[in-house]
Amino acid sequence: MVGAVRHQRVVTGVSGSPGSMTALHRAAAEARLRDAELWVVLAWQAPGGAGPLGRHFGGAASPTARCRAAAVEQLRSALEAAFGAVRPGVTLAGLTVRGTPGAALVDAVRDADDLIVVGTGSRTLIQWLRPSVARYCQTHAPCPVLTVPPSPLQAELVSVHRRNFLRLPLDLRELAS
Repeated sequence: MVGAVRHQRVVTGVSGSPGSMTALHRAAAEARLRDAELWVVLAWQAPGGAGPLGRHFGGAASPTARCRAAAVEQLRSALEAAFGAVRPGVTLAGLTVRGTPGAALVDAVRDADDLIVVGTGSRTLIQWLRPSVARYCQTHAPCPVLTVPPSPLQAELVSVHRRNFLRLPLDLRELAS
């Protein structure tokens, strides 16, 4: 395409988690700074037995079709929660992709001038069993990857949940600081 203008992309993923929302807001800010398009990706996977072609049983939607529809709704909800009626001030594209989050983000990149913005959220013991999305993107992306740490409020919330789970007593001196 001769003469076609190709806008840079800022690609980020959402899951609805606080960490992904922090990354989404940072991605929107980066897109505004770069006068780039903001591509918001939600990766989804069909549960265990759903085949790649999707089947219809008795007129009901296949499990794969229901998962896809749920992913689209989750993406809409995440964008509504992040921006409400106020849009991010850049061209916004939402994309639901069947696959793993890291691969979906890397596949959404068009060229080396794009940017991936990914949250690094705190990792629980269960999450250590799954590969890190940020690490996957840093290893496989053909473009820069900006990793966004969780907000201080999220770190405090994780700390409170951990203390409650372990049934540790509350130190009242913490409330004064």
